[in-house]
Amino acid sequence: MSLYPSLEDMKVDQMGRAQVQLVSEMIASQGAATASQGAATAPPYPLHPPQAQPQQLKDSSLAHLYPALDDYMGLEFTQEVIAANMPEYLPVAVPQPSTVAVPQSLSSSVPAGVVAPISGASPGLHRAAVSNAIREVTLCKDGDGKIGMRVRAIQKGIFVCLVKKNSPASLAGLRFGDQILQINGVTVAGFSMEKVHDILKKCAPNGIKIAVRDRPFERTVTLHKDSTGHVGFQFGDGEITAIVKDSSAARNGLLIDHQLLEVNGQNVVGVKDKEISNIINECGQVVTVTIMPSFVYKHMMKHMASTLVKFMDHSIPDL
Repeated sequence: MSLYPSLEDMKVDQMGRAQVQLVSEMIASQGAATASQGAATAPPYPLHPPQAQPQQLKDSSLAHLYPALDDYMGLEFTQEVIAANMPEYLPVAVPQPSTVAVPQSLSSSVPAGVVAPISGASPGLHRAAVSNAIREVTLCKDGDGKIGMRVRAIQKGIFVCLVKKNSPASLAGLRFGDQILQINGVTVAGFSMEKVHDILKKCAPNGIKIAVRDRPFERTVTLHKDSTGHVGFQFGDGEITAIVKDSSAARNGLLIDHQLLEVNGQNVVGVKDKEISNIINECGQVVTVTIMPSFVYKHMMKHMASTLVKFMDHSIPDL
């Protein structure tokens, strides 16, 4: 089963596959007709012919369909001349549907099997990927004896609700909403927030090993801007309040009563609405937003002082 980051990607991929099948069937029928006639006859005009380059045509497996055009009534009709003057007579190059080509630096974060013909080149799609997998990170305390992280207990689990900029927690890649499973081999399920903070305070300065599940309450939605540069949702205090009809947000299943946590992988928790809008406007045509149900977010942020939120790490994560 193919996986797509957005409905637009799915539609484009389906159209591409349909065109490949149509062109393949057309070429097959043209080859059969040429063989039955026993003579070289130019086939009908191809659909949407590409502007192929001469050097590509010399090695083309379709070149045998045009064997008699080199010299016609004293005129030269080589493949190079046709390419320069009459590209509509060239055979159709059949595209091969596949997953999007991703730079090597991004390949480690690309979900396996995802087909993304129009959004796969977006760095935000890879920065925002939520795997829900478990990983282990090793932390060291800073000069003040802190790791730069605060947690909150929710439904017998411990979740990261604050990561300070340039702190050991930030450098280790911890994010808002990560679930802490173990600290130095001690399972923290059912612990209180105060007990976890006390454990962290008593840890040695170096080699603190933390087992983390990647953001279990969060999901990402990839959106595409329309001709006016909008993705189709409204928000207040970072909470999605309205979805525009027939917009990319509506097509891709974005929901109201969800909190914006990241835009293209950049943390926007505690960021003012105007600044979030600017971040979205500065994105390219593809915008991947990370969201969480509002009731979970409000529980995590309950009693969180605004003086702490302003220290939240809002840097763009490295790929």
